[in-house]
Amino acid sequence: MKLGVHLVNFDFPAGAQAIGPTLAQVGAAVDEAGIDNLSVMDHYFQMEMAGGPAQPMLEGYTTLGFLAAHTTRAELQLLVTGVTYRHPGLLAKIVTTLDVLSGGRAALGIGAAWYEREHLGLGVPFPPVAERFERLEETLRIVLQMWSDDDGPFIGEHYTLAETINNPHALAHPHPPIMIGGTGERKTLRLVAQYADACNIFAGPQAGPDFVRAKLGVLEQRCLEAGTDFTRIRKTILWTGPTGADAAAGAEFVEQMRPFAQVGIDEVHVMPFTGEPVSYVHWLGNHVMPALADVS
Repeated sequence: MKLGVHLVNFDFPAGAQAIGPTLAQVGAAVDEAGIDNLSVMDHYFQMEMAGGPAQPMLEGYTTLGFLAAHTTRAELQLLVTGVTYRHPGLLAKIVTTLDVLSGGRAALGIGAAWYEREHLGLGVPFPPVAERFERLEETLRIVLQMWSDDDGPFIGEHYTLAETINNPHALAHPHPPIMIGGTGERKTLRLVAQYADACNIFAGPQAGPDFVRAKLGVLEQRCLEAGTDFTRIRKTILWTGPTGADAAAGAEFVEQMRPFAQVGIDEVHVMPFTGEPVSYVHWLGNHVMPALADVS
């Protein structure tokens, strides 16, 4: 099983001046530990369950660009970007730029968006959920067209692009992988089956291996309906732990992951909630990575 680190907390003890240096150290630690994926959230405001707007939050793609300069091997992505945050043509250009500057390490994580307060706060339109899913599908179509040899127009219900020119092209072949986050069986998993290279499922005490198995079963059915290959999709989970910092906690986490691997999960993304992400990544490298690599 592969391992990703998902950064969610930028409230470091030394304040805003410590954010840049700390993230640079995180990048070095990720390289040293051999972490497979490094991601950050895509929010304007910190989430309510993590302290709300009073807590610091960075713009996602600017942060990934910084991390690209401080890492050499980890895949880089937002987990996941809200479809409402950026025009799809611009989004494709941003991810392509990240891919080129990182040497082909960018991925597009995307979802339908949900955090209404930050949209209202900064004046960004927040359409009803049905429209957000319509926009999500059009965005996926636009991005894939911009990552193809077709630089002609795109005319959809919500977006019209006169020219889908995207130069330079991404280094990743055939394009940066697309991950769709969420577990909605009627819309989200259908979009995964039709457009994505990876899915991401939130897992935890209330969403264990049986929950994940059921969702993957639905995804497999959606792939059959779409005529796509279920086996091509990377199956990932976002995990709320671990929180320990010793060998015993690392071993416990690895054992928790075994049943997820048995139901088909390829990769787990973990979140350091504390203000000490560097030591957290070192702990993963010392006490989780070696054993987790053998879990399948």
